[in-house]
Amino acid sequence: MTHTALELPLFCRGKVRDVYDLGEYLLVVATDRISAFDVVLSTPVPDRGKVLTQLSSFWFQRTRSIVPNHLVTTDLRGIAQATGLDESELGALRGRSMLVRRAQRVDFECVVRGYLAGSAWKEYRQSGRVCGVELPAGLQPGARLPEPLFTPATKSASGHDENVTFEFVAAAVGEELAARLREASVRLYRHMAAHVEPRGLLLADTKFEFGWVDGQLVLIDEVGTPDSSRYWDAEAYRRGELEPFDKQLLRDYLERVGWDKAPPGPELPAELVAELRARYLEAFRRITGREVEL
Repeated sequence: MTHTALELPLFCRGKVRDVYDLGEYLLVVATDRISAFDVVLSTPVPDRGKVLTQLSSFWFQRTRSIVPNHLVTTDLRGIAQATGLDESELGALRGRSMLVRRAQRVDFECVVRGYLAGSAWKEYRQSGRVCGVELPAGLQPGARLPEPLFTPATKSASGHDENVTFEFVAAAVGEELAARLREASVRLYRHMAAHVEPRGLLLADTKFEFGWVDGQLVLIDEVGTPDSSRYWDAEAYRRGELEPFDKQLLRDYLERVGWDKAPPGPELPAELVAELRARYLEAFRRITGREVEL
């Protein structure tokens, strides 16, 4: 599925998700579109939207005791009742749709890093710091950090998000809320990392988004997916290798072929699409202990 056209008011169409406006609620449908370097590619990855939705649902349910979230239901019967559509009309959305409470978003990405990778490695290599936090000298790519590091970023509607300091967030939203965001994010990261490590994965880093619902700060958007998180194979890491279970496989391919990162992106070869699908499904299997409902 690459596109939806429900007879409902469209709230927005993002890189991956089509979101419909139900007033107090939103219907979030994850398609099989895939993006890289802020460009939606023309080649979909089958069942990717189902992995994203069902893994988010898993983590939303598992982390409710740490911080409340906006998820209402993923059940088609409940979605049918909320939308006024017949359940039979929604069959194609099974396993890839969430009914959520509409929230007033806090406009920062709340990133937590347990390992040095991605933009954090680039920043560290240049300055020895990440988001204003000084790190020990001599760290190598993929190094485990002494403690999980809160590295917020601006939330950009288009283009790249920009890493910022905690002080920047505090100046924008207030010291108290900034501290709450950091504390909740680090607690969530620790919980998730402890869950996946015995299952053969390392959570290198992940991002969270928060919003307000009826005056309560809640977790929103997606959580713990291979899109919003960097997962590595734990056994490969012990051998000194960084084997990804996320979109890094795609990014590496696009860098190798020399794409200029301007739309439209290149068509993806069938073998890469198959490998991406397999890794998303395997990440879900390891994290949840069950198969994706296809």
